[in-house]
Amino acid sequence: MFEGTLKKMRTEKEDPINYFLDMEEGFLHMNQCLGKTIQIQQTGSQCLNCKQSFPIFRQGFCKSCFFDSPATGDWIMRPELSKAHLGEVDRDLVYEKKMQLQPHIIYLALSSHLKVGVTRKSQLPTRWIDQGAHEAMVLLEVPNRYLAGVGEVALKAHFSDKTNWRKMLQHKAEPIEWEVERNKAITLLPSDLKPYLASEVTIESLIFPVLQYPEKVNSLNLTKIPLFEGKLIGVKGQYLLFEDQTVFNVRSNEGQRVKLTIS
Repeated sequence: MFEGTLKKMRTEKEDPINYFLDMEEGFLHMNQCLGKTIQIQQTGSQCLNCKQSFPIFRQGFCKSCFFDSPATGDWIMRPELSKAHLGEVDRDLVYEKKMQLQPHIIYLALSSHLKVGVTRKSQLPTRWIDQGAHEAMVLLEVPNRYLAGVGEVALKAHFSDKTNWRKMLQHKAEPIEWEVERNKAITLLPSDLKPYLASEVTIESLIFPVLQYPEKVNSLNLTKIPLFEGKLIGVKGQYLLFEDQTVFNVRSNEGQRVKLTIS
């Protein structure tokens, strides 16, 4: 039996991708659990920030921490709201400078369909893996999060910035022509961002440890169903895929205390 507070799975880009779940006893290599029965039992909750046993509000944080922590500022989801490059504080300028004033990537990724996204350069390819993208490409690299946000705003008027998680888990991606889509994106970028275009055009491929993709998906919510048991047949994005078509989003359940039994 393994016990711990859920946090998003750590990954390694291998063929296929390696997934590790952080439990109190150490890391559980989820690839080795494929084909085995896993029982998930919710036993409580613990805020990932203050470590108190408060109900989880969002992103693994209790309500107080969610509205106070610099790690959950609006600029996380909307990078165009970043202000650290101006020396302006949102919640904690030291933290915001550390996170915002570093190289950022604007990318195109294919999961359920082609989407545009932004991430810190240090987070590649983790960001693509977490989104369940099986192909992705760096479009440009900029020196801070604000500029990445400006580029994303320009592109998401024509490219989606959301993933259809159901289609992603069913492995039903729309076929695309990468060169055509890249050229389209370039024409949509503001002229002052074009000097930051990636000098090399490389399509990254990602292979996920999945024995069988589900035909339909039923999401498991631990607050409604605190005890579940099923045979693990795959891991994609931050989801565990089970033989009975149940899917479990580890990331959306961050902060939940669980016991795992594997047989």
